[in-house]
Amino acid sequence: QVQLVESGGGLVQPGGSLRLSCAASGSIFRFRDMGWYRQAPGKQRELVGTITSGSSINYADSVKGRFTISRDNAKNTVFLQMNSLKPEDPAVYYCNAQLRAIYGGSRYWGQGTQVTVSS
Repeated sequence: QVQLVESGGGLVQPGGSLRLSCAASGSIFRFRDMGWYRQAPGKQRELVGTITSGSSINYADSVKGRFTISRDNAKNTVFLQMNSLKPEDPAVYYCNAQLRAIYGGSRYWGQGTQVTVSS
C-alpha cells in the first residue's frame, strides 16, 4: 500500500510563495511518475505538473515559469515550489503517483493540501 502525504499549504498574499511537499511511503524509485494536481471549488481537477522517474518535467501552461517541481530521492519526497502566486491559483493541491508496471501500475492520491491566495 502506498501513502502520499502532502504538506505546506496555507494562506499567502498575491505574489507570494509557498512550497508544497509530498512524502511517499517507501522509495519513490517505485514510481513511474509523480505529480501535482489541483482542484478549485466548482471546477474539475487539473494537472499542475509532473516529474517522471527519469526526471523529465511537464507543467501546465498556467503555471509555467512560476512553479517548479523537484524531487529528493533520499527523502522519498516530491516538492512543488510555487512563486508569484495569483488569485487564480487557490485550490486544494493533490499529490499523485503511479507505480511502475512491474509494481502493478496503480495510481495513488494524497489527501490534499489547501492553498489560499488573498490579500
